[in-house]
Amino acid sequence: MTETVEMIHEDGLPGHESDLEPKPDWQPRYKGSGRLTGKVALITGGDSGIGRATAALFAREGADIAVAYMCEHDDAETTMKMVQDEGRRAIRLACDLGDRDACKALVDKVIANFGRLDILVNNAGEQHPDPDIRDITEDQLKRTFQTNIFSMFHLTQAALAHLKSGAAIINCTSVTSYKGSSELLDYSSTKGAITAFTRALSGNLVEKGIRVNAVAPGPIWTPLNPMGGASPQKLEHFGKSTPMGRPGQPNEVAPAFLFLACEDASYMTGQVLHPNGGVIVGS
Repeated sequence: MTETVEMIHEDGLPGHESDLEPKPDWQPRYKGSGRLTGKVALITGGDSGIGRATAALFAREGADIAVAYMCEHDDAETTMKMVQDEGRRAIRLACDLGDRDACKALVDKVIANFGRLDILVNNAGEQHPDPDIRDITEDQLKRTFQTNIFSMFHLTQAALAHLKSGAAIINCTSVTSYKGSSELLDYSSTKGAITAFTRALSGNLVEKGIRVNAVAPGPIWTPLNPMGGASPQKLEHFGKSTPMGRPGQPNEVAPAFLFLACEDASYMTGQVLHPNGGVIVGS
């Protein structure tokens, strides 16, 4: 099923996974064991990259999936089919997550279709490389913060009435939250805010029985970087500076989201997992 909350003009980011070569590895790497049976998950940025891999893995573990995305309808349709191939229900919802009203409408659509919401995955993000801080326009600065961190506030506010004890919120931060990035100043700043938001929100919601954690990926092969989110110079050596000497794949990150979403992580809140190729950072 397809629902369009709001049509958005976008500047080419994060890009279409269908156009990316080589294709990222999104396929789950093991058989499911029912860890999310009966659950409903809303995954932002679920059309491609880490979001797609997470949607596929959650579906394999028994969850129904709402895929929120910008304008990449072909990618979102592919993700929806992947979920359905796992025997689960799926909807795709086009939405500008930087808009508070659109986020509220998005959650309303999820409840109207599934009747519940158990897992909120705040994964969507955008980045724009600017080696010189003077090149970051006010519009870009506002837009990056709206997409990357304001959306998490908007969606959490909208979802909270529907999240019951045992629910999970998982935010996607980044290794740049800990080590920075000289050409992603605004992006790194939002990721630092996401890490702090995760820790603060976990304390705020712990008495409600809602766990809040985060995942901080390193360089992962998704459309975000090769389709405008990184400079050509950075792409030439993308991921090679990690101790493992390569970029990660989306299906190497999705299991971290699964762990935090299911009962395996029942004694964890306010924490961050680090699938980053071996980069040692402060926790």
